[in-house]
Amino acid sequence: MEQAAEEAIQQLSALMDQVDATLKSEFEIMHQGYRAETMARFLKARDWNVDRAHKMLVDSLNWRIQNDIDEILSKPIVPTDLFRSVRESQLYGMSGFSKDGIPVFALGVGRSSYDKASVHYYVQSHIQINEYRDRVVLPAASKKHGRPIHTCIKVLDMTGLRLTALSQMKQILTTISTVDDLNYPEKTETYYIVNAPYVFSACWRVVKPLLQERTRKKVQVLNGCGRDELLKIMDPSSLPHVCRKEGSGSSRRSTNSDSVDDCYSAEHWFHQEMYNYMKRQSEATEDSVAPIKQGSFHVAVPEPNPEGSKVKIVKTIEAEVHKIADQNGLEDSVKGLELGN
Repeated sequence: MEQAAEEAIQQLSALMDQVDATLKSEFEIMHQGYRAETMARFLKARDWNVDRAHKMLVDSLNWRIQNDIDEILSKPIVPTDLFRSVRESQLYGMSGFSKDGIPVFALGVGRSSYDKASVHYYVQSHIQINEYRDRVVLPAASKKHGRPIHTCIKVLDMTGLRLTALSQMKQILTTISTVDDLNYPEKTETYYIVNAPYVFSACWRVVKPLLQERTRKKVQVLNGCGRDELLKIMDPSSLPHVCRKEGSGSSRRSTNSDSVDDCYSAEHWFHQEMYNYMKRQSEATEDSVAPIKQGSFHVAVPEPNPEGSKVKIVKTIEAEVHKIADQNGLEDSVKGLELGN
């Protein structure tokens, strides 16, 4: 497989040498000196099919150009009250690093509400975290450890999960999932699912065999808050706050005393550093005497493939949930649930 992978990368590289100057320039910005590694990510996402990977990569480069993604880190969400509202309802942040230097991100899947701003602000925030991770966090980690670090670890906290709520948030969840699948493939090394309710665990047992082996190996459903398992790969200081003790869960709001440890909070060091970075970028690109303009960063998102494997998996989950609901008197459904790669 290693030789085949090398050949696929060489073939894709030859195709990328033929694209126009604008795409070549954008590709250099995207790969930041890691050309082969970036092509490998797109090849993995398309099962090492060179032609499909080439189309995916070119489409992604065009998406970046057409939507001014290179400028998104100079567009902080303002005013700060709106930024805080987004953070309170889109529970997502970086808690630290693994013992191998890989960034650790936590997502409050169960209690994110996405109800305090327009969908454009949530997409903007998500892409900004992706870009800050790729342009700032990962290069710094690579430099510190003296080796390329291109992926992250994600801890998905299911505390408070209501499957009917996921159905209501179908649009935003689908949009964010599509953005990641098409433009940031293979950026997550492992997904750790914690604080999962019974209905999710039951569904996972059915869905897991349906996934490709590559995806299946990425996902680990841990017992309870996952503290003991996660401490094998990261120090206590990097453990997401939702994993520090059983029953800790996630919360939409943090008290002042908790905000430093709560990686979802706007007061957490990660969000403070990223927001200050974006403010500096904005001030450097605009007239210093002019205030930062308010307005969401609208991004065009292609429709997901209705015949794709995700849709089939979701339909299977939905059928299983209805079976479980009939057996246990549950009323939630799983319409709109998205599984990421």
